[in-house]
Amino acid sequence: MAEHYESVVATDVSEGQIQHAIAHPKVRYLQTPEHLSEDEVVSLVGGEGSLDLVVVATSIHWFDVPLFYAVVKRALRKPGGVLAVWGYNYEIHPFEDALHGQLYPALRPYQDPRAVLAMERYRCLPFPFEPVGVGAEGAPADVDMEVEMTLEDLVGFLNTGSVVTTARAKGADLEAVCRDALKRVEDEWAGAPTVPRKLVFKAFMLAGRPPSAEKRSYRTEAPSC
Repeated sequence: MAEHYESVVATDVSEGQIQHAIAHPKVRYLQTPEHLSEDEVVSLVGGEGSLDLVVVATSIHWFDVPLFYAVVKRALRKPGGVLAVWGYNYEIHPFEDALHGQLYPALRPYQDPRAVLAMERYRCLPFPFEPVGVGAEGAPADVDMEVEMTLEDLVGFLNTGSVVTTARAKGADLEAVCRDALKRVEDEWAGAPTVPRKLVFKAFMLAGRPPSAEKRSYRTEAPSC
């Protein structure tokens, strides 16, 4: 985003995440603790009508969504400000069958209920914003994200997922839970496991502008799924 905008305000609830962020002259990093009020968050990010674009990267399912939407409505420039939310799950080509079809079902019993939104591609995420051509409430746009990964990179990525972290905390035998799916990925890996290959995360995105008062009121209930 810093390559396209003069100034970027990047936030995270975790101080540890902020400490590990990559420095950039156009990016200002801010911690937003959970106890902050709506007014405090709006003020922290720049004030009323200060932002052209708000982006949430694969995390809105962890948010207090009504509070977040209230902040967005106030912080976005009027008219023209846009909110974009995107995410991904275990649909990673060409290993969708092994990961989304086999690994995820094995881990599902340990999943935080909030993460189900991401696993269902944000189709059930309330998104009361006027569409701008990139998805709409109940119908997110498909977005392919190409990345280069070794087999070790992919396994490391999977091991840091929230559902794996939760399963580990609950004492699950992760080797037994994940063995078959990861063995299938290893068997299907084309080329040496230490050589990067192109993978495609089958991501999804919703983008929109706050609706004018006469068009629709803000809703925070989930759409029918």
